[in-house]
This record gives sequence, structure tokens and C-alpha cells, in this order.
Amino acid sequence: MPKTLKRADPAVAAVRTRRAYFDCRFGQLHVRTAFPTTGGFDEQVTLICLHGSTGPSRVFERFLPLIAEQRSVYAPDLPGSGESDAAEASREDHAGAIADLANDLRLRQIDVLGFESGASVAIALAIAKPSLVRRVVLVAAAPTEDWALVRQPSFVLGIGERAGTSGERGRPLPPNSRHDHVPEYAADLFAAAPQTLARRFAEFLDDESGA
Repeated sequence: MPKTLKRADPAVAAVRTRRAYFDCRFGQLHVRTAFPTTGGFDEQVTLICLHGSTGPSRVFERFLPLIAEQRSVYAPDLPGSGESDAAEASREDHAGAIADLANDLRLRQIDVLGFESGASVAIALAIAKPSLVRRVVLVAAAPTEDWALVRQPSFVLGIGERAGTSGERGRPLPPNSRHDHVPEYAADLFAAAPQTLARRFAEFLDDESGA
């Protein structure tokens, strides 16, 4: 019998993905990209996704085509990770490398998504470059004292049974933020539930009313 082919998701079929290298202060960044066939530049603000310590940008492989239906998306391997040039750098240094990437792409504004330790880089970038970063999404992040310094609209997604809608260990969450959580922790969250995450984050990023 002839093999039945699954019909492609129209949204994913309308998105192009590729990989490229960009220069930054630590050498070259390896970057995964996804963008609508229209180019993505006239739809929504560009999104940059920052991975955590559990893996490089490959963690976003299934997620990128889904969130890129109406926006260009870039997921770099942070310096010293994946296929980017090696570097011993602080989170502020990593934030500077992402600012270099945005400058290279001539982006006046970006939204930033940080997963696990990538969230601390997103926070550092939001604080250092408030005119560049429009909105922030933090996923499975460990709260730190400087979250209170973030003024951009933010969406905080906690992971695990103890994840809630308030700061952990008494640490403040970003003041202009929404909070949600998923009780089941999964190290491969972006591979296990990419459609759910893409829909939830797109609703926040596209909401013109603010946080």
C-alpha cells in the first residue's frame, strides 16, 4: 500500500529556517533562525531566544518554526556553547554579545526569551539596554534580586510542582509582569510542548495592552 504522508502544518510550511554565523565581541556566534516567507520584518518585533545550561540553541529546534509565523526569530549558541566560538564570559558579557548580534542585524527593538540560565542573560540585557529590549519572557528561571530592576513588560513561566506566581525565596519578580506555571517539569520542555509554548508566548508578545 502507498505510504500516507502527513499534511504539513500551514503555519510551519510558511516559515523558513536556516543557520548562520554572526560576528560578536567573542568571535563568531552560531545562530539558528526562523522567519515568515514574507521576511518577518513588517509583522512583529524580532524575538531572540537564549538557551540554558542544559543545551545549546538546538533546544529550540521544534519551537522556532511555530513562534516564527509572524516574526523573525534568532536562537544563538551563547559564547562557549554549541558551535559558537569558545569564551569564558559572564552573563553581562553574554548580554553584550547579544547586543552585538542585534546591532549587526540592525534591529532597533527586540523581544527576548530566556530559558533556565539564559533567563539571567535576558535580564542582564533588559537592564543594560532598556531602549533595545521591548519585552521579556523568562522560562524555568531562578529569580535573582535584579529582577526588580526590569521595567519592560515580562512574562514569567515557572516550571515544576512548586512553581507559582510569586517570587521564590522572597526575591521580587519583575514589577510589570505576568506569571504562570506548568506543574510538570521537563528538561526538554521546548521539544515536548512547543505548540503550547508558542501560542502562550505569542499571545503575550502580541498583546498591545502591555503586561
